[in-house]
Amino acid sequence: MLTRILMAAAVAGALAGCATKQPYADDATVARARYSDPANPSITLYTMINNRTGAGGHSSLLINASESVIFDPAGSFEAGMVPERNDVLFGISPRVEQAYRSAHARSTFHVKRQMFRVSPEQAETAYRLALANGSVPGAFCANATSTLLSQVPGFGSIKTTFYPTNLSDQVAQLPGVVTDTYYEGDSDDLKAGIAQANAALTE
Repeated sequence: MLTRILMAAAVAGALAGCATKQPYADDATVARARYSDPANPSITLYTMINNRTGAGGHSSLLINASESVIFDPAGSFEAGMVPERNDVLFGISPRVEQAYRSAHARSTFHVKRQMFRVSPEQAETAYRLALANGSVPGAFCANATSTLLSQVPGFGSIKTTFYPTNLSDQVAQLPGVVTDTYYEGDSDDLKAGIAQANAALTE
């Protein structure tokens, strides 16, 4: 059963945003990219969902703590101005966040956001867990995201899952969630979407 789950997750992930690359930005690069918005601590779950089947292809977390990062386990997103270390993307300003969503939203997938306003302590817990997690194998994005989230105070009811939409459904039951969806109708090629988002950041 687990083998079938992993195979299905791997296929969906390859299309929606999961990858196996493992870049490791140095300390100076990470420090230069740092972006923080300490007045608005929050945790946001992203779920990339197939427009035709409704299946989930990728899960990740935007964590706005002492700095803003995206925990992008086995993720495909890359941009020259966004350093990555152990599946954590640094320097997530509003402009970079928009580029991240735009890269994943296309004719075949849309991006669902589920945002929670949290205490600084909750946000910092999620942030430290993301930094300590290490690189995640391909097809384990929802597993890693759900495991991390379940360790944050207030999110203890989250059960570990391999399915992005199952995680999204669990999160939808929590109080205080603010949900939106983002669509684009451009090419279904993920690499093209990432390249386009990267180009927008360098303009």
